[in-house]
Amino acid sequence: MLKPLPTQDPFQDPPAFREALATWFGKQGKDYPWRRTTDPYAILVSEVMLQQTQIATVLGKRFFTRFLERFPDVGTLAVAEDEPLLKAWEGLGYYRRARMLRETARAVVAAGGFPDTLEGLEKLPGIGRYTANAVRAFAYDLPAAVVDGNVARVLSRLIDFHEAVDSPKGLKHLWTRADLLADPARPRIYNSALMEIGQTCCRTGEPDCLACPVSSFCKTRVPEILPIKTAKPKIERVETHVLWARDAEGRVLLHQEQGKRRQGLWKLPERSAAEVAGLVAIASHTYGITRYHVTMHIYPAKVAAPRKDEAWRTLEAIAGLAMPSPYRRALEALLANRP
Repeated sequence: MLKPLPTQDPFQDPPAFREALATWFGKQGKDYPWRRTTDPYAILVSEVMLQQTQIATVLGKRFFTRFLERFPDVGTLAVAEDEPLLKAWEGLGYYRRARMLRETARAVVAAGGFPDTLEGLEKLPGIGRYTANAVRAFAYDLPAAVVDGNVARVLSRLIDFHEAVDSPKGLKHLWTRADLLADPARPRIYNSALMEIGQTCCRTGEPDCLACPVSSFCKTRVPEILPIKTAKPKIERVETHVLWARDAEGRVLLHQEQGKRRQGLWKLPERSAAEVAGLVAIASHTYGITRYHVTMHIYPAKVAAPRKDEAWRTLEAIAGLAMPSPYRRALEALLANRP
């Protein structure tokens, strides 16, 4: 179905555009747990979680509520040790986010509380323009434009923007337009509505323009091809080789990562292809991470002496260790004698 022609200009009549969003959101807005609070700490946790994780994942596995149960305020997070912190974040990936969130909490505690100014928030570790504005809008209901992936898609279609939205030039243009449209009276409602429009009717691919409350303001005639993004790098295929080793007491050999990306997390110990050349794999598991498609081959082995950063762990202890999701799934399948 052909998209309706625009009959209004949001920049000529911002109040009408804002009112259309607010009216729709009052009827259609979803009840997310982070929308039930104005605590800047809880808002910050939700924003950091949702930066690279889908809402369905955060909600479906109760990541947000479980994290707040474990670390209910900045004080408890600021003094958190690595192991319980990473365990609470397990399954969300991009574990650097958890450590950076802790650094933010420490800075807030040192400052005596959360600032509410854009300048003050952007001085906190790990907080940029987007997160600072999100805290201002959703925690303090202060005027602030918020441009995430959903909003960038809505705005690019609204103004018929045919440049890459993830380029510096494209981002600058969208933020400028977002600032012009931002609702100074109802920032929390306005930004929530704009985000939800992007999640629902103005979704990726074929949008539902007939259900969109601001379709009469939307300039594009080809919404399905917008937004335009820079070309993604090609997916690289990678193979890894890990050991499945247990000692006489039934303990499992694990390796604790020391690299930046997964520092402190536990996984099955890895070996080179040459080192497992004489072994026969009992299982293979595939998973994706950033631009890599990884196939993990698992080999049964006897290990006389663990290497550096490797240790035997009981099954009871493993349950409390932080472990990347692909390794957790592989380990659970091995323990259940499944491939």
